Amino acid sequence: MNFIYESDQLLSQYLLFHYGEAQDVLPFAFGPRDALDFPLRCVRECVDRSLLHGNATGLDIGCAVGRGSFELARLCESVTGIDVSHRFIMAAIELKKNGRLGFDRVDEGVLKSRCIGRVPADIDRRRVHFEVGDAHNLRENLGLHDIVLASNLLDRMGDPGRLIQRLPTLVKPGGQLILTSPYTWMEEFTPHGKWLGGREADGEKIYTFDTLKSLLAPNFKLHRTLDLPFLIREHTRKYQWSIAQATVWVRG
Repeated sequence: MNFIYESDQLLSQYLLFHYGEAQDVLPFAFGPRDALDFPLRCVRECVDRSLLHGNATGLDIGCAVGRGSFELARLCESVTGIDVSHRFIMAAIELKKNGRLGFDRVDEGVLKSRCIGRVPADIDRRRVHFEVGDAHNLRENLGLHDIVLASNLLDRMGDPGRLIQRLPTLVKPGGQLILTSPYTWMEEFTPHGKWLGGREADGEKIYTFDTLKSLLAPNFKLHRTLDLPFLIREHTRKYQWSIAQATVWVRG
């Protein structure tokens, strides 16, 4: 486990990333507003609703503080959100219970402002279950799902190939797999030899998208790809602007 995801700083940052109002995240009249609400867009822009049937179920692997899981509950009768961070899951459970959670947003240095994260009132929170779990070793009885989402997870795993191998046992035939990632491979999270891309082998350049196509081809068909920008606020005048590639796959 990477313990930065148990820190107060990252918990606050991700609560703002998932639940922050636009003016709380980006209080300027300019800036990349199309990069806001990333967890919502991972569901709204990626899921093909025409492929869904009644009583659909969803699985959100690496759900962080749960906004994507709640958004899946608009489309699914039941959703399971799993994350390795105890702090993140406890926050998600609190949001499920009360529909809101207060947290401190960093403004400058040690100066902070109080914010409230809210689950939209029209989402049935009872449909969502959260649990702590490691994407490398997911419990065996998770079952098959109509939608499996893994948002910005692969390049933060020690061995992402292990999750790729497990995916065919989690997605129903005809179900959708949604993977998003900016492919920011770092040895801080993933040993170089386990990177799915961003490296060379035998003089050949290896790109993550090509690796995913190769590894998933026996069980999945590529449905479509999207570029999804996202914005993480560190403080009032410092932001991380990134572009995840979203790939949507259909289980054969």
